[in-house]
Amino acid sequence: MAAHKFRTLRDIENFGRTRLSKSFYMRDFLHSEISQLEGITNLPSDPLLAIYTGKRLCEDLLEPLQDRFGRIAIRSAYRSAQINKIGNRKGYRCASNERNHARHIWDVRDKQGHCGAMACIAIPWFADRYAEGEDWRSLAWWIHHHLPYSELCFYPRLCAFNIGWHEKPKRIIRSYIAPKGVLSRPGMCVHFRHAQFSSPF
Repeated sequence: MAAHKFRTLRDIENFGRTRLSKSFYMRDFLHSEISQLEGITNLPSDPLLAIYTGKRLCEDLLEPLQDRFGRIAIRSAYRSAQINKIGNRKGYRCASNERNHARHIWDVRDKQGHCGAMACIAIPWFADRYAEGEDWRSLAWWIHHHLPYSELCFYPRLCAFNIGWHEKPKRIIRSYIAPKGVLSRPGMCVHFRHAQFSSPF
């Protein structure tokens, strides 16, 4: 089903009711402030690919996180190519479409032909700990050791973070929280820093 085939409210409702995992449905990932502001629907051009990558994101990453840390809150997730392009052009903190293919744009493969999906989430339980002084790296290292993520990127507000599934995982952790920059990536020597700072969970 292509995006232009979402002709009726029932079409959109049925798509939103698609279950991605035991806890999540597609509708959970379609909300977009840019979509609301610009008056443009946030629906995929390739629904089957969006469903496939969304299932992998939910089953492989979000469900295990929720099982371990309690309810997660989805801040931003799927963006259509049109929505993302507007977000990038108007300075709404969206990367270019090419960079977001197989990331926030779930239904378009990246230039290598690989698929992926990304969501920005907050974990209320950890947000409370973070507000009390917990270091974001404790959560980053837990995810690093337990989940098959591709990318993580942490942000200061609520310690929300991007988490991405990709069929060829990059295994990169970045942060805009001090210490800013790259925490870990393949080939990077992190053993000493990791030995000094391991997850308490």
